[in-house]
Amino acid sequence: MIIRTVYSDENNPEGSLEEISALITEISAAICTEDFISPQAMRTMQEAYVTLTFVTPDEIREVNSEQRGIDKETDCLSFPMFDMKEGSFSEIPSAGDYETDEDGNEVLCYGDILINLSAAKKQSEEYGHSFEREVIFLIGHSLLHLFGYDHIDPEDEKVMIAKQKRLMAAVGLAFDDEIEDVYEMDNHKDESGILPAGELCAHVGTVALLGRPNVGKSTLLNCISGMKIAIVSHKPQTTRTNIRSIYNTEDTQIIFTDTPGVHKPGSKMGGIMVEKSFRSAIAADVVLLIADGRFEEPGSVEKRLIKLCAENKKKVVLAINREDEVGKNALLPITANYSQLYAFADVVPISAKTGKGVETLIEVLSNLLPEGPRLYDGEYLTDQTEREIAGEMIREQILHYTDQEIPHGTAVIVTEFKESVDEEGEDEYDRSIVVIKADILCMRKSHKGIIIGRDGKMIKRIGTAARKNIEKMLGCKVYLDLYVKVREDWQNNEAILKETGLSDTEED
Repeated sequence: MIIRTVYSDENNPEGSLEEISALITEISAAICTEDFISPQAMRTMQEAYVTLTFVTPDEIREVNSEQRGIDKETDCLSFPMFDMKEGSFSEIPSAGDYETDEDGNEVLCYGDILINLSAAKKQSEEYGHSFEREVIFLIGHSLLHLFGYDHIDPEDEKVMIAKQKRLMAAVGLAFDDEIEDVYEMDNHKDESGILPAGELCAHVGTVALLGRPNVGKSTLLNCISGMKIAIVSHKPQTTRTNIRSIYNTEDTQIIFTDTPGVHKPGSKMGGIMVEKSFRSAIAADVVLLIADGRFEEPGSVEKRLIKLCAENKKKVVLAINREDEVGKNALLPITANYSQLYAFADVVPISAKTGKGVETLIEVLSNLLPEGPRLYDGEYLTDQTEREIAGEMIREQILHYTDQEIPHGTAVIVTEFKESVDEEGEDEYDRSIVVIKADILCMRKSHKGIIIGRDGKMIKRIGTAARKNIEKMLGCKVYLDLYVKVREDWQNNEAILKETGLSDTEED
């Protein structure tokens, strides 16, 4: 990646920046490594550039006013061109994102950085370090913003601070305590025994679970995580959003994404679900394609997914599920048929239901992931909130108890999630009760009658089962209040889809 610098003598308080041009090249090279950028983004670095402009206080104030509506002088600004999260694209750049340079080469601009040199000068004097360190620090800070690192959320800030220290150490401008912190991250757990974000470990990356509806993706995810994160039903298309489960060991962190099953969509919601699956596959470091061991030939869904992976040159592991039902020998012809379509990194027979073969599968996936900094603290299991999981647990019981009577046309919106802290508890997580109120949406009045049941017996059954599962998750008493509402054609209503966590404009 090239950093293109723009400056003039009148906005340079030191008279010349030529002496730090070598450091700018060094920090550019340092950030273009897998310590900071995912393998998917690394593949674009040869054709990438960033524009770095050194500006005066008045110039940065003017940009702040025009672009952010803030009449304020700041030390730096960054304007990313792509939506990224901690070094990974939310959506891979397309051909239209590339520019043609003066030599006729296709190049990709990651964004623009503005550095206020007067502020850098003042801050270097205030903090008691060199002007060059302050300028390089601001450039590194801004580069991290361009690649999707942030410091608004406390956990995100923790990761970004660790990255900043690592960058400064890489260019030889870190303080002694920063070097010690980097060493500690590379070699030790923190005192609490939690594997901290930013710590270097042998295998880190994202794995997208793909397959047709009801093939066992959610069951596998729950098996790996050791808790119920994704709801499981015998009905297809149970999962509607991308659910991330985080697998941690001392030398590995895998972020698994359970995607909605790929199917032919019949509504706006269905289209969003399929699009989420495709986007996750493209963005992931490794794709885990799950096939049903009961069917010897790959179907149109599997062929479509394999074609997508081939077009994007993805590393793919094929997991053949339901070994417990069909037996290992029956999987041999399936393996042969699938292997004719793609050069899989590996093929692993598993039973998501019993857990057989899952440890082998995790080992295979781990070995395909590169060394890098841990993206989440080791205590994190999922990106789903308790509120979101509670809503899905309610929906699971609707699917279970209404069986074939209700089509896949219900949604659950949790409208209230109110906690009461146990005054005698040892910490803030000791709760005496959680009050949950939720709306159950259905598409027809007849469906509402079925969900409520005669004399309210069905809704009571659904609520009781859901409440018990939620209590197990939260570890305290739960008061659950359910309301059934008719919302015709809600699956094509953008406002309702946003409330349910689905939208064609939402970011993953």
